[in-house]
Amino acid sequence: MNSSVEKASRKWPCSGSACGEWPMVVVAAALLTFCSPAAPAEAARKSGQAPWSDLFGDSRSKARRAALPAPVPLPKPRPADAPPTGSDKPAAGEQTPAEADKAAEQAAPAPPPPTACRLALTEEIAIAPSIPDIHGVGGCGGEDLVRLEAVVLRDKRLVSVKPAAILRCAMASAIADWIRADMAPLAASLGSVVSDLDNFDSFECRGRNRVVGARLSEHGRANALDVRALKLANGQSISLTDRTVPRELRERVLYSVCARFSTVLGPGSDGYHEDHIHLDLMERRNNYKICQWNVWDPLPQIAPLLPAERPEEAPPREVAAKSDAAKSDTPEPAAGETRPPTKPPTKKRRQSQRF
Repeated sequence: MNSSVEKASRKWPCSGSACGEWPMVVVAAALLTFCSPAAPAEAARKSGQAPWSDLFGDSRSKARRAALPAPVPLPKPRPADAPPTGSDKPAAGEQTPAEADKAAEQAAPAPPPPTACRLALTEEIAIAPSIPDIHGVGGCGGEDLVRLEAVVLRDKRLVSVKPAAILRCAMASAIADWIRADMAPLAASLGSVVSDLDNFDSFECRGRNRVVGARLSEHGRANALDVRALKLANGQSISLTDRTVPRELRERVLYSVCARFSTVLGPGSDGYHEDHIHLDLMERRNNYKICQWNVWDPLPQIAPLLPAERPEEAPPREVAAKSDAAKSDTPEPAAGETRPPTKPPTKKRRQSQRF
């Protein structure tokens, strides 16, 4: 049968890649498939099926497949709790994380053992938890510090320290003993109990009397406490520098603090302690103590604006007026006569009150 391109184009109409490119691609793929036996063998091996060459008994494909090594299975992942192997062991001089943590704990300084004061200052005496040591600028701070929150009386009542005072253990213990042994009986004599201690100042890194350049105050060493008043449960307040408080009561407080503390400063000491009492345990040579607190007398009553009433034993005003007129009628002495000298009135020296 005779045919030509023109006839074929009339019989099967096509254009572009449909008649030129795609037939060539299909023919090339078929040739590569039938001429390369390794490709289908590899594809069959991956899919788990026998290659076409095995089906047709191709000896060369069988020999090539036998020469290929069998696939090696991968190992399972190592369990996390498996013991370390030689490759996991640290090099010489290195430590495992567990050993490093243990060495750090051993290298950290152990806390110092509690002092005798800390062991004695139990919760039956005071609520005073320990706080870390303070090492500030210029020697401020100290060791064996506590935060004195309350003093426990013998009947388990609490005397709150408001606000809580930062003190050395020895100073806190002295304050607790003073409240328990001296101030509690004083309050009992007034028919009440101590409820609060008015803390004016405790630990503060500063110079004496807050003067710039002055020596470090005992407040800067957490070794001092400023007290303004003691409050009682019945609402009464014993203000230590209030002149309206009975003098005898303030003197009893004076005697008690001067017997217990090495430094007591109050009104009349240096002008800086007119409204509170300073207490500390400063160590001096030969246990020298300073007690400077003037317990002033009550203030004198203010004179009334109106004059005082006329005494009953005073003479009537008419008699007083006649006596004054009689004195004016006395004749003057004649020439050459002298009037007897009158004794000048004595001036009474006014005694000054000292406070």
